[in-house]
Amino acid sequence: MTMQLIIQHPDVTKLSLTNLANIIRLPNTFSGSVLRIDVPETFRLPENIAEELTQMRADFAVLKPQKFSDLKLIVSDMDSTLINIECIDEIAAGAGLKDKVSAITERAMRGELDFEASLRSRVALLEGLPESHLTRVYQEVLQLNAGAEYLLQQCHEHNVRFVLVSGGFTFFTNQLKQRLNFAHAYANELEIIDGKLTGKVLGNVVDAQTKKNVLLQHQQELNAQKHQIVAIGDGANDIPMLQAAGLGIAYHAKPKTQQAADVAINFNGLEALRGWFI
Repeated sequence: MTMQLIIQHPDVTKLSLTNLANIIRLPNTFSGSVLRIDVPETFRLPENIAEELTQMRADFAVLKPQKFSDLKLIVSDMDSTLINIECIDEIAAGAGLKDKVSAITERAMRGELDFEASLRSRVALLEGLPESHLTRVYQEVLQLNAGAEYLLQQCHEHNVRFVLVSGGFTFFTNQLKQRLNFAHAYANELEIIDGKLTGKVLGNVVDAQTKKNVLLQHQQELNAQKHQIVAIGDGANDIPMLQAAGLGIAYHAKPKTQQAADVAINFNGLEALRGWFI
């Protein structure tokens, strides 16, 4: 079986590939942001060359060639994956608690804390904040990560279902769903009474198991095979869904998540998800 060494960088012509060329045949010419090199099934990239590519801020993986149009499902995390922030940290900034909350968030994303317990404790700190703080975060702070709109456009063009599943909040996922025109989003609902946060989450928390369950639910609905499913996320609570997918992608992720994923995007934007496929 022929495999491909795929290297992604904003301009692959700027990469120094002399050592790589000594062990495999490179294309005579190449350009753009994705370089695909046919390699034997047994090919393993030497550690020194992997380190060189990392130092040049290139993402790389050895994968079986697959068309993007063959996919049926992409399941994505929201905070620090589809968007550039952890929403709860930015909400907490309105109460002067960003440092305290973000420290807990960081530990939870590293898998050092129980996710549900840590989420409920962080939300409790938000009690009394006006709902307008959520609007401010969405309108003034939140940004899509690079490549997000391109990825969604590609999903629409190739009829790939995009599902957003987040340990964050429906206030943000619902607006992103409308903005980017995808059909399915799952997240936690903050209780708001008289325009103020109560410090409570309504219903069950969307945790790691929930994320995996959402993926499996949509897999069944679409009658999709495992190799037709991609999952992408950055935190420890994304690991079960990454492992349930045919291709689990760690996106600018915590070390524990990178170790559990099939491939990592450490330097490029979300357009690199598309780049792993033909």
